[in-house]
Amino acid sequence: MKLTNKIGVIVDSFGVGVREGLIKAKDAGAEGVQIYAVKGEMDPENLSAAARKELRSYIDGLGLEISALVGDLGGHGFQVQADNAWKVEKSKRIVDLALELGTNIVTTHIGIVPHDASSEVYATLHAACEELGQYAKSAGAYFAIETGPETAADLKGFLDTLSTNGVSVNFDPANMVMVTGDDPVQGVKLLKDYIVHTHVKDGLRLKEVDPRDVYGAVGYAPMDHEKIAEMVASGTFFREVPLGEGAVDFDAYFAALQEIGYKGYLTIEREVGHQPEVDIRKAVQFIERYRR
Repeated sequence: MKLTNKIGVIVDSFGVGVREGLIKAKDAGAEGVQIYAVKGEMDPENLSAAARKELRSYIDGLGLEISALVGDLGGHGFQVQADNAWKVEKSKRIVDLALELGTNIVTTHIGIVPHDASSEVYATLHAACEELGQYAKSAGAYFAIETGPETAADLKGFLDTLSTNGVSVNFDPANMVMVTGDDPVQGVKLLKDYIVHTHVKDGLRLKEVDPRDVYGAVGYAPMDHEKIAEMVASGTFFREVPLGEGAVDFDAYFAALQEIGYKGYLTIEREVGHQPEVDIRKAVQFIERYRR
């Protein structure tokens, strides 16, 4: 097996700001970058037309391209009807920004898709995603839901009910391994028609955990961000680890992506650890072995 996919890195994983992160991504050997575009300097509201043009020129000058923007607005995703008016509107503005910066993909968490398709939360999610999907499709873009909060089967069932593929999938194998215990290889095959972007991340599941304790959900216990951060850092239930040290079978995962004809980015995400730059450089080398 020889991969031909380009390697991306989430700039924010370096924890040093956008410009410095872009330079570090280039130095690490990445060909593309994914950038959070939710708040601060990358919030669409804070980027004038001139600033967007200048940023794109700067990224081009480094010989990089943008694999995707991250448009995750937090909270319970799109599960809360009262929040969806502003969240949908802001998500559309992030898509506009993405297109101006040269990518047509915005990754996001929409909130856990309930197993029960007749539930109120399911209907709320569906309405928001239908509107987002139609907007993205009309612009030639995609909102890509990150895998992990629900099983691949539940996610596919949900996507199949939408009228367009404007809402698709950002496939993260580690989230599946760590939270739902789903098999990433079967997940790739199941979601093959929807995968437009991927994350390359590894992890271990140490104990069974209710996904609602990790991602939160409407009608469940209140979402305590500090408690969740503590749970992730403590590694009681699962642990994100450097590539090759966890339970993701990358030989099989990459082979599955190849089998379905996936041509997009393999984007490295490192959300924990005290030496992200070292881990990211090792991750680039790890993927490179599959490209030789």
